[in-house]
Amino acid sequence: MKNWVFSLLLYLLGSVSLYAQERTYYVYVASEAADKITVVRFGPAVAATVDHELTTGIMPIDIDGPHGLAISPDQKYYYVSIAHGQPFGSLWKYSTGDDKLIGRVTLGMFPATMDLSPDGDFVYVVNFNLHGDMVPSSVSVVATDDMTEIARIPTCTMPHGSRLSADGSRQYSVCMMDEQLVEVDTAALKVSRHFILTKGREAGMSGPPMRMASLNHEAQVSGGHGTEPPEPSNISCSPTWAQPAKTRSSVFVACNGSSEIVEVDTKTWKLVRRIPARAGVYNLGMTKDGGKLIATNRRDQSVSILDVDSGKELARLSTKRKVVHGVAVTPDDRYAFISVEGIAADPGTVEVIDLRTMKTVATVDVAPQAGGIDFWKMEAK
Repeated sequence: MKNWVFSLLLYLLGSVSLYAQERTYYVYVASEAADKITVVRFGPAVAATVDHELTTGIMPIDIDGPHGLAISPDQKYYYVSIAHGQPFGSLWKYSTGDDKLIGRVTLGMFPATMDLSPDGDFVYVVNFNLHGDMVPSSVSVVATDDMTEIARIPTCTMPHGSRLSADGSRQYSVCMMDEQLVEVDTAALKVSRHFILTKGREAGMSGPPMRMASLNHEAQVSGGHGTEPPEPSNISCSPTWAQPAKTRSSVFVACNGSSEIVEVDTKTWKLVRRIPARAGVYNLGMTKDGGKLIATNRRDQSVSILDVDSGKELARLSTKRKVVHGVAVTPDDRYAFISVEGIAADPGTVEVIDLRTMKTVATVDVAPQAGGIDFWKMEAK
C-alpha cells in the first residue's frame, strides 16, 4: 500500500512538473534607444524568440525613449513611460495583443520606472529628470481609466525604482542623488516617511525627504545610471531601486554605489541589515513566494539570485552583454526574464533564467538599450 501511494505521488509530481515545463511565457520589453517595444515568447517548443515588435513615440527626427513598462493586473493593458519630450515626457496606454494605443498623458521630465496599484486603477510613475537641474522631482499618479494625472507628489532628486507594497497602501522609490528611500501613502497621496541610506548615517524619519548633497554626483551623472564605480573614499549608497518584500514587513534597496542591498523594516522604519552584493547592483525583483531576490549587477555584467532569509547569494550568472537592467519574474516563480541594454552598436538582450536550476536557459536579441520589462501572460500547451 505504501509503495502504491509513493508511486502515485511521484506520478502526480511529475505531471505537475511536466505541466509547468509545457507552458509558454510572454513578456513585453521596451528598448529606449530604438523606440521599440518587443514581445518575447519563451517555451519548450519555441526556446526564446521575438513574437512581434512595434514602434512607439511621436517625434519624427529624435528618440522618444521608452523607458519603463508595466502590465495591468488583468493583463489587458500595458503602460510605457516615454522619457523624452519638449521638454516633458509622457505615459502611454496600450492594449495587449493588438498593441492598440488607448491614450496618453503628459507627465514631468524623463518619466521612468512605474508600478500599478493592485486593482489596476492607478499608475505611479517617477519623474527621473535625468537631463534637468539637480533639484527635487516627483512621482506622478495617473488614473488609468481616462489617463488623467491626478497628483504629482514632490519627493527628491532623481527618483527611481517605483514599486508598491503588496496591498497597494504604500509606494516606494529612491532618490539616486539624495541618498534616501521615500514612502508615499497612496490613500493620502503624500509622502509619509523617508529613510537615509548612507552607511553609518542610517535614519528613518517622518514626512517628506530633506535635500542632501550627494557624495558622488559627478560619478552618477557622467556614468549614466551608475555604470561607473564611485571613488574609493565614497561611502554613499547611490540607491537605484526599491523592492517591497512579498511576505515580510521589509523594503529592499539596491545601493548601486556601495554594491549592497539594504533591508529596511517598514513597521519600525529601522535598518535591518546590509547585504553584500555584486558590483553596481541596480534593479531588484522577487519571487511571488518571497523566498528569492533577483538582482541585476550593472558593473559586474551579471545577475545574482539571493536567498531572502539568509542573504546568501545562491547563484551568479554572467550575461551575454553589458549594462544589465530589469527583472520580470513569472507568476509561477519558474523563470526570471532579464533585460540587458548592451553598449554602442550592440542590440539589447532578454535572458531567461530557470529559478529551479538557477541556470540561464535562453537568450534572444531585441532592439538596442532594452530596459523596462514586465511579464504579460503564460499559456498551457
